[in-house]
Amino acid sequence: MKKFSLLLFLLPLLAASQVKYPITAKGDVSDTYQGITVADPYRWLEDDRSEYTTDWVARQNKVTFDYLDQIPYRKQWQERLEAINNYPKYSSPFRQEEYFYFYKNDGLQNQSVLYRQKGLNGKPELLLDPNKFSADGTTSLAAFSVSKNGKYAVVGKSAGGSDWRTFFVLDLTRKKYLKDSLAWVKVSGASWQGDGFYYSRYPAPENGKELSTKNENHQVYYHKAGSSQDKDELVYEDPANPQRFHSVFTDESERYVFLNISDRGKGKQGNSLWYFDSKSGDKKFKPIIKEIGEYQYNFIEEVNGKFLLQTNEGAKNQRIILVDPLQPAPENWKTIIPEKEENMAGVSSAGNRLFITYMKDVTSRVYVYDLDGNSMGEVKLPGLGTAGGFGGKREDRFVFYSFSSITDPPTIYKYDIASGESSVFRKPEVKFDPGEFETEQVFYPGKDGTKIPMFIVHKKGIELRGKSPAILYGYGGFNISSTPNFSPARIAWLEQGGVYCIANIRGGSEYGEKWHEAGMRLKKQTVFDDFIAAAEYLVDKGYTSSDYLAVQGGSNGGLLVGAVINQRPDLFKVAIPQVGVMDMLRFHKFTIGWNWIPEYGSSDNPEDFKNLYAYSPIHNIKDGLAYPATLITTADHDDRVVPAHSFKYAATLQEHYKGKNPVLIRIDVNSGHGASNLKKALETTADIYSFIFYNMGLTPDFKAVSEEKKAF
Repeated sequence: MKKFSLLLFLLPLLAASQVKYPITAKGDVSDTYQGITVADPYRWLEDDRSEYTTDWVARQNKVTFDYLDQIPYRKQWQERLEAINNYPKYSSPFRQEEYFYFYKNDGLQNQSVLYRQKGLNGKPELLLDPNKFSADGTTSLAAFSVSKNGKYAVVGKSAGGSDWRTFFVLDLTRKKYLKDSLAWVKVSGASWQGDGFYYSRYPAPENGKELSTKNENHQVYYHKAGSSQDKDELVYEDPANPQRFHSVFTDESERYVFLNISDRGKGKQGNSLWYFDSKSGDKKFKPIIKEIGEYQYNFIEEVNGKFLLQTNEGAKNQRIILVDPLQPAPENWKTIIPEKEENMAGVSSAGNRLFITYMKDVTSRVYVYDLDGNSMGEVKLPGLGTAGGFGGKREDRFVFYSFSSITDPPTIYKYDIASGESSVFRKPEVKFDPGEFETEQVFYPGKDGTKIPMFIVHKKGIELRGKSPAILYGYGGFNISSTPNFSPARIAWLEQGGVYCIANIRGGSEYGEKWHEAGMRLKKQTVFDDFIAAAEYLVDKGYTSSDYLAVQGGSNGGLLVGAVINQRPDLFKVAIPQVGVMDMLRFHKFTIGWNWIPEYGSSDNPEDFKNLYAYSPIHNIKDGLAYPATLITTADHDDRVVPAHSFKYAATLQEHYKGKNPVLIRIDVNSGHGASNLKKALETTADIYSFIFYNMGLTPDFKAVSEEKKAF
C-alpha cells in the first residue's frame, strides 16, 4: 500500500498559477470492482494518525491559512459574525418532576449552559457549564437524561466533536458526579428504568484507530447508577449481524421496555420492534414487528396496554396506528390517524394529546389530536416557517414550542392544551432588524419538469441584475428536509447585499417518502440535476450570474457540491464542499459508513458500483475542466464522514486542475462533523465568506453596516 517515495515530502512546493500546493505523494494502490480496476493513489491519506498524513495536513493548512491571511477584510467578517451572534439564546424548557430544565447561551459562549429552576417562576440555577469541560471549549454536552424520580441524570460528553460519547452520572440532589464512567458509547441515548438506565455501545476500538475503524457489534447494556461499567448487564447483542443498530428504551411509566433493531448495513431502510412488560417478570423480548424490511415503526405512546406507532407501511407520508402487543399481526392494527397529502414530519405527545407536524411546501403546520385520533384543532403559528417542540408528560397542561424562519430567530411559545392558545414565553432581543430582509419561495422546473421549491432571501430594495453574490445551498438525501430555519451567520451575508438560496431538491423528505425515493440509490443523479437546475434558474432570472454564484453543502451536501462541479463547473464561481462523502466506492469501510448503504448502494453490488462510479466526486475529476475556486473544509475529529474523504478529494483536485482558481483544504483541529464550539464555527464561516468575496472580486462594506446598526 505505501509504495511511494518518502523523498517527495522533501521536494519544493509545486507551482499552480496563483497558489503553490504541497506535493502529495502517489502510491500504486488499486482495487478491482466488478472487473474494473480503479486506482487509489492517495490511499495512504486514509491513515489519519500516520506521521505522513499529519505532515500533509500541516502543509496543506499552511498554504490555506497563508492564502486566507492575505484577504484584507477577513478579520472584519469575523468581528461582524461575533457581533451579530452576541445575544442571549434560550432553548425550550423541559420538565422532570418539580424542575424545569433549559439551555442558555449568553451570546458568544462556546457551549450553551444548562440551567434548572423550580416551577416556571423559580430562580434559575446553573446546573452544568460545558465550557468548563475542557480548556479550549471543544468538549460538549452531547446527552442529558434525567431519571423519572428526578434523582439522577446521565451526562454525555463529546470530546473535539467526535461521535463517541462518555457517559457520567450526576446526583441532582447534591449536584455531584458519582464514580460512573461509561466509555465507547455511540448511536445511543440513555433511557432510565428505576435507578439505572439502558444504553448502547461498541467494543473498544484498536488504539490509534478510534476515529476511523469500522464500528461493529452494537451492544445494549443496563447500567445501575453508582456502579462501574464492568458490572453492567448485557441486555442484547447480535454478533452474527455486526452491522445492526440496537437501542433499548422505556415508555413514560417505565413499565414497558422496547428493543429497536435496524440493519442498514444490508441495505434495509426499516426496523423491527420488540418489547417486554416489566410487571410480568419475564425479560425476554417479544416481537411487535419481527422482521426488518423497508418500513419504519416508531413508538409514540402507550395507551391502556396498547402502543401508538408512527409508520410508513401503507403510507408514504406516514400514519399513526394502534397495535395490541398481544395480537401484533397487521390485520389487527387500527389506524388512528391516516396518511395525508402532506408529509408527517414529526409526532410528539403530552397532556393526553398528540401534536403532529406536517410539512406543506417545506413549512410547518401543527395539528392536535386526542389519543383516539379525534381532531382537537390546529396550533396557530405566527407565520410561514419551522416549528419544533411540543413534547411533555401525560399530566402536563401546557407544552413549549419554538418557531423561526430564515430571518427570524427562534421565539419560544407556551401552548395551553385546554384552551388551544399560544403565548410568547421568550422572544430573543437581536441586534439586527429582521424586517430589513425578504424571503420568497419559488418553484423552478427540474430537468424532468418536476417543480422544485427554493427559498430565496435577500435585503429589501437591492437591485438584482445578475451581479449580486449568491450562495446556493442544498442537501438532498437521507429523507432530511432543508427547512427555513434561522442562522445568525446568514444575516451577516445578507447585510452585504448577498442572496441566500435553499434548494429543496429531491432526496429529502419535503414531500414525503416519494420525494426521498426519487433521489436515492440508482436515482441519485436526479439530486444533482435538481441542484444544477436551481443554479440555472437563479442565473436565468437575474438573481445572480455564474461569476457571482457560490455553491455550498455539507456531509451528503458536500458530496452534492463535489458532484455538480464535476458535471457543470461553468455554473459556479466558488465551491464550498464541507465534510463531504467524496469516495463513493469506499465510504462503507469506515466507522458507521455502512449505515449509508440504503441511501447510496454499495460498490460490492454490480449495479450500484456502476452508478456510484459514474458520479463519485473523487473518481470524476477530469483534466482540462475550469473548476471554480474551491475551499474544502473538514476536521480531524470527524468520525462520521472521516476526513480521508476530503483529504483524497483535495489531493486529486489539486493534481488534475491546473487553472488559476485556488483549490484549498481547511482542516480544523479538535473539531468534528460539525464545529465543536461556537468560536470554531464563526471562524470557519468568516473564512468561507472571505474566500467567496475575494474570489468574486468583491469588497464588503462593513462601515455602512455599522452606520445602519447605530440607527437601529
